[in-house]
Amino acid sequence: MIIRALKRLVILLLVVLATAVGMRAWDAWRGPPLHAWHTFEPRELTAAQLDATDWKGYLAAEQAIFDQVRRNVTEKLPASDQVATNRYYANAPIYPGHFATDWNRSYQMAPTGTPVGAVVLLHGLTDSPYSLRHIARVYHDAGFYVVAIRLPGHGTVPAGLSHVQWQDWAAATRLAVREARTHTDPHAPLHLVGFSNGGSLALKYALDAIEDHRLARPDRLILISPMIGITRFARFAGIAGLPAMLPPFARASWLDVVPEFNPFKYNSFPVNGARQAYRLTDALQGQLQRLARDNELGDIAPILTFQSVVDFTVSTRAVIRSLYGLLPDNGSEIVLFDVNRDHLFDVLMRRSSSTALTRVLPNGPQRFRITVLGSVPPDNEIAEITIAPHTTEQRIRPLSLHYPPGVFSMSHVSLPFPLDDSLYGTTPNPDEFYGTHLGVQTPRGERGTLVLNIDAMMRMASNPFFSYVLDRVREQIASPAPPPSHGETRDQKPPSETEMEAMEREFEEDGDIDAGGAQLPW
Repeated sequence: MIIRALKRLVILLLVVLATAVGMRAWDAWRGPPLHAWHTFEPRELTAAQLDATDWKGYLAAEQAIFDQVRRNVTEKLPASDQVATNRYYANAPIYPGHFATDWNRSYQMAPTGTPVGAVVLLHGLTDSPYSLRHIARVYHDAGFYVVAIRLPGHGTVPAGLSHVQWQDWAAATRLAVREARTHTDPHAPLHLVGFSNGGSLALKYALDAIEDHRLARPDRLILISPMIGITRFARFAGIAGLPAMLPPFARASWLDVVPEFNPFKYNSFPVNGARQAYRLTDALQGQLQRLARDNELGDIAPILTFQSVVDFTVSTRAVIRSLYGLLPDNGSEIVLFDVNRDHLFDVLMRRSSSTALTRVLPNGPQRFRITVLGSVPPDNEIAEITIAPHTTEQRIRPLSLHYPPGVFSMSHVSLPFPLDDSLYGTTPNPDEFYGTHLGVQTPRGERGTLVLNIDAMMRMASNPFFSYVLDRVREQIASPAPPPSHGETRDQKPPSETEMEAMEREFEEDGDIDAGGAQLPW
């Protein structure tokens, strides 16, 4: 009887799987056609090759990759793809080769005189080194030697992400740190700054350095919208790509196929990108829990994280519960950007969004500092609300800042860009131009008319509070890191796998549940 029931269950699961794959194949068949930048895959260095080479070798390989893209994509575009909205068309205004600096490539910034420290900057998934250039300049001006690496698969064509492995990104991170260390005294401060997926890599390197004493240990970590936890769909992204094994359904290996009108970021996204992001976060969470269980997180560097309370890409709850909940008492802090509480948005804002802050904040005293930037009635001026470690007392400091009109929240992608960023800012710097000003677009008209994804264009792309971010970064630069806390995690119990899954389910729910976290002035 039991065997018969199991057979029926297996048959049912196979039928469901076959149905899902069939629907995915049909969707791929009807989807937009693939172009040269979706089908040509440049040859990147593998993790083993990255570990065996140096910065000079990496730059040589990088140049060869860009040459491959020029020969196989740009110089072979059919007439239909030779349009102003295609970053791979040499005569398009957004073609990166026209610019004085192609921010898709790895770069360094050497200060005047002897460097006082080194910083490694790690960009996000589908992104490029462009995203952290504003923070790079702050470090450079402070006397740090700056290394910003283009992670494998990025900056060239979206197909570059089709077969890359997250271990390749980790190896590139190690290479960047090795290069940074060659320009400073071995005892000089070493900082890692990571945005989104780069935040995962920065944290992964810091954890690896605890277990491998051959790796230089960072003194501080600055994480921006770090990818600590992502939706469970990414775990099964590989299934979505199964029909691509048959040539007629090659489109199934892509989650998004859209025009490439951004000179420094991919718009199209292959299935493998989601798969590798999940594998990286899965390895990261497993390592975090193991080190916490073995009482070895006491040596981790202090972490300062900037995170939007509402984030469509990563789990804010995972950042707090799965990372900060395991950290020792070492001066770490999370800065949360709350939604705009102007009453103009009362009718339109989902309750799950308006209560997101109280649902993610932990109850009771914590070992880390919690800072919230939120609009406080009656005039909705932005205030800094801080809860120090080991207390529940709130300190409120007005910042004389406001949300711009019409902006209801920050977003995953907005935090590292000022309002005057030439590409993403709402008031672009007139001294720079990269072919378009994406941040000023407020399109109105009929759907399907523009190459733009209207939903994506509504997403806030720059940060009206970026001056605050830079002030906090400068504090990190100026303050020496505290010594390792060695053993102050002994009383901590890491969340079980079941608890982790429950956290993710709660975060992904779009209901009206209020978990009743810490209460703030509103």
